Amino acid sequence: MARRYLHSSTCQIIGRTRGQGMTEYIIIVALIAVAAIGVYSLLGKTVRGQVAGIANEITGQSSSEQLNSARSAARRANTLGRQDVSLGNYDEVTESGN
Repeated sequence: MARRYLHSSTCQIIGRTRGQGMTEYIIIVALIAVAAIGVYSLLGKTVRGQVAGIANEITGQSSSEQLNSARSAARRANTLGRQDVSLGNYDEVTESGN
């Protein structure tokens, strides 16, 4: 009888530990996703411009327009990075609402 109870409580503890690990994993993934969204909203135009420039260069076309666009987006991101942003003015400062 005692052995059966011991086995049952051990299984419950292992199950709880697995549930706790999964919860921690979900929280970490959610934090990474929020950080990635923030970085992409700040640097998205720069990355898209650079990738477009690389694609044009691979096909033998001039990429100066795309690279200039990426440079101006990088300058804009640098300017935005220096501003104080809160949840109240995030859309206006980052132009995310457009």
